[in-house]
Amino acid sequence: MDHPEIHFDYLNGPDVARLALTDEEIIGAVETALAAQGNGETVIEPRMHLVPDKNVDGHFNVLRGYVKPLGVAGVKIVGDFVNNYKQGLPSEMALLNLFSPTTGMPIAVIDASAITDMRTGAVTAIGARHLARRDSRILGHIGARGSSYWNVRLLTGLFKFDEIRVHSRRRESRAAFGERLARDLGRPVRVVDDWQDCIEGADIVVEASRLTRPEPLLRTAWIKRGACVIPYGTMSAVELDLLDIMDKVVMDDWGQASAGPFGALRRHVDSGRLTAETLHAELGQIVAGLKPGRTSDTETILFWHRGLSLSDIALGHTMLEKARKLGIGQRLRFA
Repeated sequence: MDHPEIHFDYLNGPDVARLALTDEEIIGAVETALAAQGNGETVIEPRMHLVPDKNVDGHFNVLRGYVKPLGVAGVKIVGDFVNNYKQGLPSEMALLNLFSPTTGMPIAVIDASAITDMRTGAVTAIGARHLARRDSRILGHIGARGSSYWNVRLLTGLFKFDEIRVHSRRRESRAAFGERLARDLGRPVRVVDDWQDCIEGADIVVEASRLTRPEPLLRTAWIKRGACVIPYGTMSAVELDLLDIMDKVVMDDWGQASAGPFGALRRHVDSGRLTAETLHAELGQIVAGLKPGRTSDTETILFWHRGLSLSDIALGHTMLEKARKLGIGQRLRFA
């Protein structure tokens, strides 16, 4: 029996750049996925990790999911190799594969390196929109990785910051990061030399560090009452007693809380300090209006996100739709 030809769309890195997604398009796509999750219209498989060589500081993350309202399933594979900068390479590079959930046929293959950064920043921003005080004036951001740029950029679009502080481990990376932000945002960015100066007294704290082993560099004593703290570093940088001062703890997906050895609150889950019962909500439940976000300016709230396949899939779907309208990308034969 002869079958019809099967094709899929391919978007490479330059194609993704040409799409020039707006901040609103990025946040809108990710919000669609979060609302679907909150309404029970998604399937999320816990991420898997592949460590190819224990002597190399790096691993692969494999994320899988399905977003019913979009009619698409997807698998993203992203490499996370912290020393790539020594070879002039990004630390995170990824491919997203989109499939038909009814036939299993491939729909698209997309360079997802930018998607990973954009959707991470969007989840940070959406989380802060629901969980930070609306009058937040000081942002303290740890880390200068690719997603860090989108964290600061998208947060700045939602809040009227009087001060933006940034810090990262390497002096040259934090200086370049501050210069890029100042140029693109058209406003001053304060580059600081240590964690305390970056975090203490900030209304919104984002921790996106690149530690090679767990180390409690973010001190609980530095957190301001009423702050929103968003840690998502691969290795934990927070103290065990951080949760003791939190009025609410929110996650992107509780199913991933214990998936793999990594994560900012890995020890908190393993030690029983954070459980399904003590978790206030998943962010999707708040976006869908099923649970409240911040209800008081005095609440101190922590939002831990590990990375959702759903946001990758939704952002990839948005890119694919825009690419088809603009005639960007390649159509490749599969079978």
